[in-house]
Amino acid sequence: MKISLCMIVKDEEEVLARCLDCAVQFVDEIVLVDTGSSDNTMEIARRYTPRVYEFQWIDDFSAARNYAFSKATGDYILWLDADDVVDDENIGKLEELKESMDPEVDVAMLKYNVGFDEAGRVNFSYYRERLVRRSNNYRWQEPVHEHIATWGTVRRYDIAITHGKKKRSYSRRNLEIYQKQEREGKELSPRAIYYYARELRTHGLIDEAISRYEQFLAIPGVWVEDYITACGDLAGCYRSQGRTQEAMERLMLSFSRALPRAEICCAIADIYREQNDGDKAEFWYKLVFSLPRPTGTGFLSLDFWDYIPHMQLCVLCDRRGDRRQALEHHTAAKALKPDDPKVLYNEAYFFPAE
Repeated sequence: MKISLCMIVKDEEEVLARCLDCAVQFVDEIVLVDTGSSDNTMEIARRYTPRVYEFQWIDDFSAARNYAFSKATGDYILWLDADDVVDDENIGKLEELKESMDPEVDVAMLKYNVGFDEAGRVNFSYYRERLVRRSNNYRWQEPVHEHIATWGTVRRYDIAITHGKKKRSYSRRNLEIYQKQEREGKELSPRAIYYYARELRTHGLIDEAISRYEQFLAIPGVWVEDYITACGDLAGCYRSQGRTQEAMERLMLSFSRALPRAEICCAIADIYREQNDGDKAEFWYKLVFSLPRPTGTGFLSLDFWDYIPHMQLCVLCDRRGDRRQALEHHTAAKALKPDDPKVLYNEAYFFPAE
């Protein structure tokens, strides 16, 4: 099969070559759409492909991505952002997939690694609709936080795209697009309401964020992963205002849609810990170890499933005088992240130098 890489870019001279150096190893065609660069982005792009186009920015990421898709000629379309990278191991997996993928597959879901700890270890990932059959004419939807509306045979593969590091400036772009839609009286989809709430929270507009999160949670049938994350985010908003009871209620609300998640249990434990209720805090941190990890395509915050509860339980056990159990939790955390500064601090505490 032949793969067309379709990208939209703007002012990406810092990272574009890094991304395309990876891509040229496994794609057959590169289509790059520029939405208004003022740097050397287009010049860099032309080193890799003659198929460089300009698209007038209209505050709509989906419109730009659909335009890029319209220029593809391959059997399948792959999309990347300019600050994405693919390491050698996953380049090899993509090359293998080109040779072995079942021709009945319409959509390949690949892992997206987007969060990392201080040592560069992945601690947050999820799956995205990354490789799609061109003849199905899939369309991107939503002007911000866009996604592809897919159907047909969808399969998940153990292949990861990594969201690479890039210098970022504090931007209100996404927030302003939502605010513009609101001023123009456009009805927001449930997904847009959810992401609007997240943008409001990110920019410190907590009261407005609370209102939007509550609106989202009242909508029946929303995607369970967004629902659970919204419960946690909303609880964080309430906690920032000292509204602990409301925060706890929203965290518990997540249990109505799915089995308890580690990040929710840790947030509940954090509240009890801050209230100096060590017994309840320990209960909720320990509960994490008995939970099944999600196996679907949703969000996975890895540290909440082992490292964070072990670290917190180490402190709680030590405070109540159970040094043996505290050391057990320290040892477990150390096995996960031996070079973490907090682990090293605890190591010095338990085993002070002579």
